[in-house]
Amino acid sequence: MAAKIITPEDLTEFKVDLLDNIEKLINKQSNKSKPVKWMKSPEVRKLLGLSTGTLQNLRINGTLPYTKMGGVIYYDYEKIMNVLESNMVNTTD
Repeated sequence: MAAKIITPEDLTEFKVDLLDNIEKLINKQSNKSKPVKWMKSPEVRKLLGLSTGTLQNLRINGTLPYTKMGGVIYYDYEKIMNVLESNMVNTTD
């Protein structure tokens, strides 16, 4: 088995390729973590940790605004965050 010699240029090329791959992975992961504009009920329930009934109650009493198209209910992510911020309770004494 013949020995291979690694040159400094080989190491530099490896470093550049490795950093490019890491950057692509980070960008791909950050794109996944961005919330979408419109969310369906299961996504909202998971985000807020709510049961189906509680989410329905929040819709009925007007706490969470929603849009219904073709029998599917959609929630605006930004409006959900606004509702959370507007109902924040100051817990500092």
